[in-house]
Amino acid sequence: MVKLRRKRSAAIEESDALVLPIIRRLKAEHPFWGYRRIWAYLSFVERIVINKKRVYRLLRENNLLVKGNEKLKARRVSKQSKPRPDRPNSWWGIDMTKVLTREGWAYLVVVNDWFTKKILGAFVADRSRASDWLEAVNEAVCRQFPSGIREVESLQLHLMSDNGSQPTSVTFMKECRAFGIRQAFTAYANPKGNADTERLIRTIKEELCWLREWSSVTELAIEMEKFVEYFNGNYLHSALGYKTPNAFEAEWFKNNQITHSATA
Repeated sequence: MVKLRRKRSAAIEESDALVLPIIRRLKAEHPFWGYRRIWAYLSFVERIVINKKRVYRLLRENNLLVKGNEKLKARRVSKQSKPRPDRPNSWWGIDMTKVLTREGWAYLVVVNDWFTKKILGAFVADRSRASDWLEAVNEAVCRQFPSGIREVESLQLHLMSDNGSQPTSVTFMKECRAFGIRQAFTAYANPKGNADTERLIRTIKEELCWLREWSSVTELAIEMEKFVEYFNGNYLHSALGYKTPNAFEAEWFKNNQITHSATA
């Protein structure tokens, strides 16, 4: 039995014609966005009343969908789960990735808060040393605790990392203890151990690193600094109820009647 497609009304076609240019612009600026993120931006930023099915249809009909790659699916060996924070500044993650520039490889280290999804620290260098990782941690501490680090120990702040040479170095571990930060390390063959930070790095690659050729390490460092502010203040997260990290963090502290002096 052949299922006949119903003819769309003139009103629907006219509405599609109005929203399609916006969708094309968003896909040009964010080629890795899927239909859910496109829908979120249209709904919460552009304030357009539209459902996900319609966004998906327009993307499919105009060949704008992101095609999945099953080869990139992580193989789960360990059954261990990751910690689940219930407040800001409970669990941070730190990780590093490489970005190719005309000068050679640049090494980008990022620190993020698993609860608020906020980028707390980022540092770009032409090498990946323990001191570079500490620069990212220092920025995170200064951003979240501008009045001092006395409250860090009372918060029982944890920092999750892999078992690489930088976070396990004597210098790095000594500085973390001085800050009152409790280090934790992912189990071997456990992709979920630092999943929130690894997912952030993927977003940074899709939204910044892969969209242009980089002339120098310095250029990437300057643009990464801008991206941190953009991400924290503008990037919508489904896990946060489609709020930005800054808005979600501020709302949490307000609802829990806790004074927070960290800058946005």
